[in-house]
Amino acid sequence: MKVIIIGGVAAGMSAAAKFKRLSPKDDVVVYEKGDIVSFGACGLPYYVGGFFEDSREMIARTPEQFRESGVEIHTKHEVTDVDFSSKKIKVKNLTTDEILEESYDKLMIASGARAIIPPIKNIDLENVVTLKSMDDGNKLRELMANDEYKKVAIIGAGFIGLEAVEAAKHRGKEVTVIQLQDRVLQEVFDKDITDLLEEELRESGVNLLLSETVVELIGDGKVSKVKTDKREIDADIVILATGVKPNTDFLKADEIKMLRNGAIVVDSYGRTSVEDVYSAGDCATINNLITGKEAYVPLATGANKLGRIVGENLAGQNNSFQGSMASSCIKVMNMEAARTGLSEKEVKELGFDYKTKFITDMNQTSYYPGRERIYVKLIYDAHTKVILGGQVAGYKDAVQRCNVLAACIYAKMTTDQLGMLDLCYSPPFSRTWDVLNVAGNVSK
Repeated sequence: MKVIIIGGVAAGMSAAAKFKRLSPKDDVVVYEKGDIVSFGACGLPYYVGGFFEDSREMIARTPEQFRESGVEIHTKHEVTDVDFSSKKIKVKNLTTDEILEESYDKLMIASGARAIIPPIKNIDLENVVTLKSMDDGNKLRELMANDEYKKVAIIGAGFIGLEAVEAAKHRGKEVTVIQLQDRVLQEVFDKDITDLLEEELRESGVNLLLSETVVELIGDGKVSKVKTDKREIDADIVILATGVKPNTDFLKADEIKMLRNGAIVVDSYGRTSVEDVYSAGDCATINNLITGKEAYVPLATGANKLGRIVGENLAGQNNSFQGSMASSCIKVMNMEAARTGLSEKEVKELGFDYKTKFITDMNQTSYYPGRERIYVKLIYDAHTKVILGGQVAGYKDAVQRCNVLAACIYAKMTTDQLGMLDLCYSPPFSRTWDVLNVAGNVSK
């Protein structure tokens, strides 16, 4: 049997490695448009910010290491067309421009996503960059290291945009963030949490401009100003962080089921609407653990997990992915925040009869140094008290507490059970009644 995988980053290489371990006698061929595989783009903001020096630390395994394990990899090869009926693909060798045609028995599409380029006038000026690929990271790192460039404007206040804030501040830059919506991270956190993050940004000296639209970049060859619908801002570097779009333009929308944004719809087995074709990663949907419905959640964690499941199923197994809770976290200057499960906005849109509770407490005892405020929000069923979602923010141990909530949601625990959950206690780490216990006990 011959398996072809389109895309060699998180999901694709997880599938390739798992498949080859289970079916060592079968062929698996990976075509990757770039020249790097198994690359963790989540590290890019910290590489750009100078938190570490060697970009190779973001690469889990090299093409040579995969080839040694029996996986055939072709980098700098772009798949330009898929004929599902004849089970053939067309591939362009980006080095020679040669067009190849290959046949497959089973196919996995793991082509990832690309940065959205907003319709802004003069977007092609120099020193205007995205932050999605290793090339992006190397280019932006070089710009950030230049002491002549003092002012950085970031368009977009999602994960990448806010992580880029810390990178720029770490480099000693003046930072302005421009966000079209009236909140940062609007699609991830509820207002209770984003209010805290916005305050942290402003207290850290970030010029945060909400509900503003960038209409034009100004400069003579190189960007010097950003013009919004309300003002002009000086900028030596502009980072575009306005979201991502699935790399599925090479597919015909009438031949495979997709969402409106181009994400390929898959079931819990990673199967698409086309027989013998699977998909996972930032180009595909992932099933939500709570609702069972497909959702677009472009996170590395889900990509790797569903990619592994696809690798097992390509090898003839019949395993399903338990579902995603869209668990995610971020460090915003000195504050950390995390969420898991459904947000209040999501449960409202889904028609749940729900309640919420937002509390402020301390992360540990008062007499041990390092006590900080911590904030917890629970979203739960109004009748059964089963926890549907949780969000935690603070300056110490907030993210790890959210991981506890993820386990609680997976186990379908109630707020009462959370209130009495036997959590660890020691003065440096918590209070006798941990903040999660307190949140559970007050969520009636």
